[in-house]
Amino acid sequence: MSAPPISGVVETGLYVDDLPRARAFYEDVLGLKPMIADDRIAAYNAGPGSVLLLFLRGATLEPVTMAEGTIPPHDGHGPLHYALAIPAEALEAWVAHLGATGVEIEGRVDWRGGGVSLYFRDPDGHLVELATPGLWPNY
Repeated sequence: MSAPPISGVVETGLYVDDLPRARAFYEDVLGLKPMIADDRIAAYNAGPGSVLLLFLRGATLEPVTMAEGTIPPHDGHGPLHYALAIPAEALEAWVAHLGATGVEIEGRVDWRGGGVSLYFRDPDGHLVELATPGLWPNY
């Protein structure tokens, strides 16, 4: 029996040590707007059907029970990696913007498929990738 279909990644979660510091980076440097935010979580629109979640490390170790149901405990440690999609025509504007905000670009890859990736770190050491189309056969 084959698995039912998957239609995409809805959420990507990162765990941060200082939520106000992380929010400042994601809102001021990356320009993301919070959909919800409190003292343990911030949720950002990361494009059509995609949400980037920032959790205060250690603040999700207990189940969260609400009228709608229960979210089981979770947490994470160490630097993680994720990629955000950007249009090819925005690549050089992102290079300039990151430089102007003091964010060091650690790497750049010009992929055989035509895509380009820029790599840099958020304040918690997570590796952020900005990727143009052509990175993967499905992107």
